[in-house]
Amino acid sequence: MDKPNAITVFAPATVANVTCGFDVMGFAIDAPGDTLELKLTDSKEVRIVEITGDEGRLPLETERNTAGVAVQMYLEHLGIRQGVDIRLHKQMPLGSGLGSSAASAVGGVYAINKLMGEPLKVEELLPFALEGERAACGFAHADNAAASLMGGFILVRSYAPLDVVRIPVPENLYITVIHPDVEVPTKQARRLLKEQVPLRDAVTQWGNVGGLIAGLMSNDYGLIGRSMQDVIVEPLRSTLIPGFEQVRTAAMAAGALGFGISGSGPSQFTFSEGKATADQVAAAMEKEIQALGFTYQVYVSKVNAQGPVILPEEVRLT
Repeated sequence: MDKPNAITVFAPATVANVTCGFDVMGFAIDAPGDTLELKLTDSKEVRIVEITGDEGRLPLETERNTAGVAVQMYLEHLGIRQGVDIRLHKQMPLGSGLGSSAASAVGGVYAINKLMGEPLKVEELLPFALEGERAACGFAHADNAAASLMGGFILVRSYAPLDVVRIPVPENLYITVIHPDVEVPTKQARRLLKEQVPLRDAVTQWGNVGGLIAGLMSNDYGLIGRSMQDVIVEPLRSTLIPGFEQVRTAAMAAGALGFGISGSGPSQFTFSEGKATADQVAAAMEKEIQALGFTYQVYVSKVNAQGPVILPEEVRLT
């Protein structure tokens, strides 16, 4: 059967850090995400021909665009001179803390691998997605990209060498994410971080990371909630998010297991046991955000175990 010459892929948004796991934990959610269409051409060049949903802010230059970088490096790695036109539809806010740049890079490299007949396994695509992340924020962190690419809940055990582990999660675990329309650029959020942390804080954080992983793997919702504490990053980054403490208090009072910043913010997320509780938490968070005068988006989802998906031809962007 002939290989297709065009494909449309949806790559999901992600929640990274997951309170205590800065740069080493993340998971995918069902929505939002990015949609990319890739079409093979005779030009021998990788071109970004259209971007929508970004208010004209993202670069069309291939070497500066996360999807363009990921696709270009994939083709160079395989020694393939192939023209590709990329159309990107952003379906989440920039600087949202939901892995916007990672979704674009993942969607691009997943799509080109499909068009090339899948010479690489899905997990082998991660280094190319990470180079897209590097183009976006200057650092190739894997917590968003690995979760978007592989689906599920991931732990980055090591960066050198890269070692990513998929962690099982309880069947009835639900996530509520709220995004107030305030932008927190990743680079700005990273500048707040300290190069050194006190040993007592590191010990607390290690215990929480281990507890969260153990709670997820053993279906222990109480342990999951007790472990969702960040004593290193959240105290610094929460200062960039208006109303953070009010929203946290409302979410926990509504029954959330735990509360934290999604990535670098301003999106905030909770874990809940069951969809009914997750919906209650969403309503409580919305009420606080409305009182603060912000517009917002809210999402309730299970952990998305699928990762990127090929969309049917009728929903293509062209």
